[in-house]
Amino acid sequence: MNQRLRGDAEQIIRYAIGRVLPDEAVGRALSACALSGRIYLAAVGKAAWQMANAAVQYLKSPIADGVVVTKYGHVRGDIPGVRCFEGGHPIPDENGLAGTQAILDMTAALTERDQVLLLVSGGGSALFEKPLVPLPVMQDVNRQLLSVGASIAEINTLRKRLSAVKGGRFAKWCEPARMEAVILSDVLGDPLDMIASGPAALDRSTCQEALNIVEKYHLDIAEEARSCLREETPKELRYVNSHIIGSVGQLCLAAAEKCRELGYETTILTDRLCCEAREAGKFLASIAASGLTAGGGAPLAGGPAMEEGSRESMSISQGVCASGKRAYIAGGECVVHLCGKGLGGRNQELALAAAEGLAGIPGAAVFSVGSDGTDGPTDAAGGYVDGESLDALKAKGIRLQDALARNDSYHALDAIGGLIRTGPTGTNVNDFSVVLMDFYG
Repeated sequence: MNQRLRGDAEQIIRYAIGRVLPDEAVGRALSACALSGRIYLAAVGKAAWQMANAAVQYLKSPIADGVVVTKYGHVRGDIPGVRCFEGGHPIPDENGLAGTQAILDMTAALTERDQVLLLVSGGGSALFEKPLVPLPVMQDVNRQLLSVGASIAEINTLRKRLSAVKGGRFAKWCEPARMEAVILSDVLGDPLDMIASGPAALDRSTCQEALNIVEKYHLDIAEEARSCLREETPKELRYVNSHIIGSVGQLCLAAAEKCRELGYETTILTDRLCCEAREAGKFLASIAASGLTAGGGAPLAGGPAMEEGSRESMSISQGVCASGKRAYIAGGECVVHLCGKGLGGRNQELALAAAEGLAGIPGAAVFSVGSDGTDGPTDAAGGYVDGESLDALKAKGIRLQDALARNDSYHALDAIGGLIRTGPTGTNVNDFSVVLMDFYG
């Protein structure tokens, strides 16, 4: 393993995630909110504890009541006046339902003199849940959607219609109380109705679109679930103000800032990466191979370089700079089609898939990380590979293609020291992947 590049990767990860923690952003959003009366705090998602803790510290005066519902292992201590629940993700479970019920009970008899402060982050779709069908039916639909590689928009289009708190239904439940929704986005393009399935946002999708998704993926769903898909979500909300405080675009900009500080000429390829994880890995590895072919200084074909600090083009026309140090960044959320019974996540699969294209290239690496610190049902945030990884896998008796066919990126990367572990970070704004090249280092 190239320890120099691995060290740079660790620095970039720590810095970028640190810059998108919600603490200061929550305070800025609340300063723009017209908060008054009795305030009831509801925080849902992987960053719920962090956001709630920041909000309570900012507000100073006690809240009337508060509930946090977050993922297992994400509660970091007591928050004054707030009850904390942990539940299952990405599949909802009974504990998440108990936390959701606590929020519904807290907001059951609000008046126009009350105000709800709703703090939303990624993961809220699974964690904030009151199913309109039996929980096993809801869980089965979720598992099917995840296994076929459905997009987050497709998954949430169905989730909204199977839930009593999604697709604007929670905001409707809280009326006539006013609601300020502070939202940490983990969905490309920041659509309010898709982040955590839009508990306080008007649903732009339709029943027909939901039914089309069932047909597209040949989902085998119970009739009671299919019946819910035919029911429309609320199309009018009167008392909600929404504030987006973080996104994958900010994550990419923060990663780029650290890359430049470390001496890499840096290009943000996109902050809307949305494709098969293994195909993204192969593509990112091909950038390193193209840079090497370009001779370490000759520009690749294409237009002129973008100015420093601008929203960089998807072109990689700058090639490799004279120092040999280049970084390319892609943010977004890939998907994985589950064909095997291995262990892993989309970031680990992306990294592992890049190993073959990097093989034998000195001074090149690819890493990919989930900003929340968890990638799939594992304790890893993502994975790292470089030009030595394929040989390292072979030395361990691991065939790359077999590991990918089994969707077993976790064990393959673990065997060669390629897992990236951060622990729960307190934020959730999608994933970012980076190509590092230092051919002259």
